[in-house]
Amino acid sequence: MSLFRTSIIITSLLALSACEVTSNGDDPTVENDPTKDLGILWVKHSAEYRAITTQVYRDATDDLPGFIEDKTWSVLAAHADPSALPPAVILDVDETVVSNVNFQLTFERPFANHKLDTWAANTPALPVAGVKSFVGTARALGATVFFVTNRPCQPKAGTDDPCPQQQTVVDGIHEIGLEVDADHVMLAGEQPGWDREKQSRREFVAQTHRVVMLIGDDFSDFAPCVRDEPHGACTEAATRASRRETLEKYQGLWGNGWYILPNPMHGSWTSVE
Repeated sequence: MSLFRTSIIITSLLALSACEVTSNGDDPTVENDPTKDLGILWVKHSAEYRAITTQVYRDATDDLPGFIEDKTWSVLAAHADPSALPPAVILDVDETVVSNVNFQLTFERPFANHKLDTWAANTPALPVAGVKSFVGTARALGATVFFVTNRPCQPKAGTDDPCPQQQTVVDGIHEIGLEVDADHVMLAGEQPGWDREKQSRREFVAQTHRVVMLIGDDFSDFAPCVRDEPHGACTEAATRASRRETLEKYQGLWGNGWYILPNPMHGSWTSVE
């Protein structure tokens, strides 16, 4: 996918996210609730959303064989000499592998991580269109697939497991028809240094694998130091201006190793100024 096409998609979604439904009584395909954000309803109901995610995953699938074949190719600077390492792909989870649009429609605000965990543990997961085919192809080509999510490890009553949320994520990926084990699912706080800045987990994967592709729905799934609070090696909170600078810094990777999916519902962009 070209940078131009990606920019058009993102610009359109930002406009959608600022709108609210004011009158949809004539349209039986959407919830008749003016309090619901139009961006959420777009993800829930539109053919366009599914077309875009299918297109992104198809572009990634087409590009993947070349990245695997080129032993010098890596999307992470952590690789000093990637040629001897087996290939891997890193995917985010929420709105990249599984869709939580129904949670966004129904949960009682304000958001809390335990609300999503409880909902996910009791609700069958829905796949994002295109992901199952992509993951199947990646594995068939010999790439190991890792899932890096910012769902956090948090204590839960009734269990001594230090990260019970990991099983919820694993179960959700299973529910959409993809095999995975806990070793390939990485949560925030699972190990020391694994905070909300995903760079440390990407670098962990890079110790044993040549990371040839990143796929996610949020800027932080790709680039470091783009959140409103500094984590890891980041010393300052990101701003809209600094995020634009980072976007330009990595512009050669968009649609060329980095593949971003639309998400007008939530994300790090909502809290930076």
